[in-house]
Amino acid sequence: MNQRQQKTYDAIFETPIRADIKWSDIESLFLALGAEISEGRGSRVRVALKGRKAVFHRPHPGPTDKGEVKSVRRFLEEVEANEEN
Repeated sequence: MNQRQQKTYDAIFETPIRADIKWSDIESLFLALGAEISEGRGSRVRVALKGRKAVFHRPHPGPTDKGEVKSVRRFLEEVEANEEN
């Protein structure tokens, strides 16, 4: 993971939840962590990472909203918890 991806990771876990994270940075982070990303219907994005799967909504122009950042955070927490077990 490079410095930019680490900053994105840190931003996802900041409190209060940020709404200025670019979706392309989140996708770059997923890829750096070893995720497989595939396109779903419309603006849906499927992510598979270390035995966990999730579907996210790629925002149309603009940054990711707080709800989507919260979903990404929850997904990463589940992946980390799954690794520990």
